[in-house]
Amino acid sequence: MLTDNPKNTNLILLLFTGVLMGALDISIVGPAIPSIEQAIKIEPRMLGWIFSVYVLFNLVGISLFARLSDVFGRKNIYILSLSVFALGSLVVSLSDSFSVLIAGRAIQGFGASGIFPVASAIVGDLFPAEKRGRVLGLLGAVFGFAFIIGPILAGTMLHYFKWNVLFLINLPIAALLIVASLKILPNTKVETSNHLDWKGILGLGLMLGSFAYGINNIESESFVASVVSSSVLPFLIASLILFILTVYVERRAPSPIIRTSLFYNREIRIVGMIAMVTGILQASFVFIPNYAVGLYNVTSSTASFMLLPVVLATAIGSPLFGRMIDRVGSKVVIIIGLVLAVMGFYLLHRVAGQKVLFYGSGALIGFGLSVLSGSSLRYIMLNEVGKTDRAITQGMLTIFISLGQLTGAALIGVIIANASGVEGYRSIFLYESILLLVAVLFAVRLKSRKEEQESNKNR
Repeated sequence: MLTDNPKNTNLILLLFTGVLMGALDISIVGPAIPSIEQAIKIEPRMLGWIFSVYVLFNLVGISLFARLSDVFGRKNIYILSLSVFALGSLVVSLSDSFSVLIAGRAIQGFGASGIFPVASAIVGDLFPAEKRGRVLGLLGAVFGFAFIIGPILAGTMLHYFKWNVLFLINLPIAALLIVASLKILPNTKVETSNHLDWKGILGLGLMLGSFAYGINNIESESFVASVVSSSVLPFLIASLILFILTVYVERRAPSPIIRTSLFYNREIRIVGMIAMVTGILQASFVFIPNYAVGLYNVTSSTASFMLLPVVLATAIGSPLFGRMIDRVGSKVVIIIGLVLAVMGFYLLHRVAGQKVLFYGSGALIGFGLSVLSGSSLRYIMLNEVGKTDRAITQGMLTIFISLGQLTGAALIGVIIANASGVEGYRSIFLYESILLLVAVLFAVRLKSRKEEQESNKNR
């Protein structure tokens, strides 16, 4: 039992459903792309922006909504995030041109950027340290659950309805969540100052936007030429300059959205590094179906179903390891997750024609993902900061993971371009296992269970 309090049970269900709605909107859009392409004239090379613009605006909004929840209350900002997400869903569903579609996806991503970090901060506000792991584990399991039901839900609905309905369905769900939030959520405020660090928010948004735009324009076929081109290099340089300026501004801001002093904390530095590796891991996961197609000569749809062990292991492992955190501490669980992921990717690198080994490697990777993408890293972030920084650190963690995803996708593209086919993917998975092994060495330096409990007493 997560809680014996019916009110807390309803609260968990509310947060679970909100996060699920945002997660589903990533997994259902893939199957909808062919229908969208038929309804709206889109150049093939522009299709990727239907995903990228969502991620970009999700990154831009994370710190803003996290900070706003500190100042104006968790409930108010959770409701605002749901409302913005619903507005974006409406715009997407009514779009009749590519520009309107992209605008709607941007609004959706911006709204979704407040749902998960604020939900995680609410868990930190309302649940004691010994119960946070299992609740965050449940929220982490949402993403695995979304990947299971998302394609099936989209395929079923597209059989009977037009693609617009996939986004229109968010409106009644969001309305119900807003009404429930008004009744259930306490409007916790943890900051007495109404000051908002607009310079920091703008600097961080522009930095992330420049980085995302530049890295997404890199072409794997001509990597060096594309990096120095006018569509990539100026934006990467701008992101570096903006990073330096943002750090300078944040050090002097009275209420910064990112407290640079937090990086003096060893635990937070280690978690940030592991989060980046997690993002790269998630990016490489996207390429596993293509590897299966080349390895076993199956169709793309069959290759997607071959990922079922990964998805099931992720969904099962998230609550399981969440409970384990509460018993043995985050360090042991994170090391276990990293080691399982190392074994999974190395086995995937070595697998040949044996499908049993392929499925086994998928299960190992799924359990590893359930630890790294679930509660463990967020648990440490909650325990290492005071009440006023909980939402901020959750947003920071999401930014680290997203930057890892963007960077990993670009690097993976380069590897595939230099070594095409199955061998290219084998190289990716080998490098991934080595990177994860390095992360294990860093994770060993995390606090022990005893040290973690001492930190909890002082919070």
